[in-house]
Amino acid sequence: MTQNELGIFEQLESEVRSYCRSFPTIFTKAKGYKMWDKEGNEYIDFFSGAGALNYGHNDPTMKKKLIEYISEDGITHSLDMATTAKADFIKKFNDVILKPRNLDYKIMFPGPTGTNTVESALKLARKVTGRTDVISFTNGFHGMTIGSLSVTGNAFKRKGAGIPLQNVVTMPYDNFVNDELDTLDYLERFLEDNGSGVEIPAAMILETVQGEGGINAARFEWLKRIEEICNRWGILLIVDDVQAGVGRTGTFFSFEKAGIKPDIVCLSKSLSGYGLPFAVTLFRPDLDIWEPGEHNGTFRGNNHAFVTATAALTYWENESFENEIQEKSTIIYDFLSKIVKDYPELKGEVKGRGFMVGISSEVDGLSNKVAAKAFENGLIMETSGPKDEVFKLFPPLNIDKDGLEKGLQIIEESVKELTKEPVAN
Repeated sequence: MTQNELGIFEQLESEVRSYCRSFPTIFTKAKGYKMWDKEGNEYIDFFSGAGALNYGHNDPTMKKKLIEYISEDGITHSLDMATTAKADFIKKFNDVILKPRNLDYKIMFPGPTGTNTVESALKLARKVTGRTDVISFTNGFHGMTIGSLSVTGNAFKRKGAGIPLQNVVTMPYDNFVNDELDTLDYLERFLEDNGSGVEIPAAMILETVQGEGGINAARFEWLKRIEEICNRWGILLIVDDVQAGVGRTGTFFSFEKAGIKPDIVCLSKSLSGYGLPFAVTLFRPDLDIWEPGEHNGTFRGNNHAFVTATAALTYWENESFENEIQEKSTIIYDFLSKIVKDYPELKGEVKGRGFMVGISSEVDGLSNKVAAKAFENGLIMETSGPKDEVFKLFPPLNIDKDGLEKGLQIIEESVKELTKEPVAN
């Protein structure tokens, strides 16, 4: 790819762009787990739109339904008016996802993005409880608008707000300090002690697996105790499943295996199934105290996303898809464990759950080098963590075993190439 071809982006697009710096080429086509650039180079996609493409690119069933809907002049934009596309989604989501999991939630359409659903969750929690403070957790990431940013831990992203981010208390996530310290003993002490300076909050918000924060997976026992603490103190539990949900950790909701039922759940990213902007906020019916129009947004009625999201739910109509995810998750985890063992120069640790996994390297800058080398070798993946210390695997959930094995082989080749050389700068 010549610099002239990329020059239009460098000349006219804002310096805030980021992913195009990690993947310096012009992409033209994508299908399933593959992408192609202008030069005809083929890449295996272990990035999946940062978790927005859990079913890969241009799923044929979703594409067919969308083309049919558009060709028949179906409603595109409708704010929150009633449409057949919305009705079909609500019914199928309730029948296929909520009822089988014994989850009784109202469905709110807060706007098209992850940060929209988080903002609405925070607003609702404060409205219901009459309290202002929220407890968030170290290394959490919840979005880039002011409310969502206030509960985000990353100092670099927080600084971009340009104003003080208030009414939030940050507590240590599971194993934040070390494996021996139970961080919830610390949290409970703050709630119990009138001299702690911490008021009883409206809500606690967390990711069960922290995506941008370094693929930190909370233990199920920790999550269960969080729920118990929230119930004891009348605090609403918000689970941000924007990235970890829709099958990414092995089950549709990331909290299922922990056996908890959050008061409020935030979903976006892969919910549309096709990469179209779409978010929902789920909450207990008794929390639905909104006045009509009290929270709104012009693009909360994305009917094209309703159509593809409804089609995507067919993957979840029986247990076979989830079983396949579990089977392939074992392949991925075993591969990463072998890499850590076979390449001690990585000083690596396997992190995460399901298809939301990676290797954290103690060697400064090495994970970034692995991701860059993988791109040179034909695979797209990103890094995460406060110091980009984790190279992160996010393959599509429906990737076939051949594609999965090819991608994993590229990662091993990339690690091997780098660890043959001195890893320190």
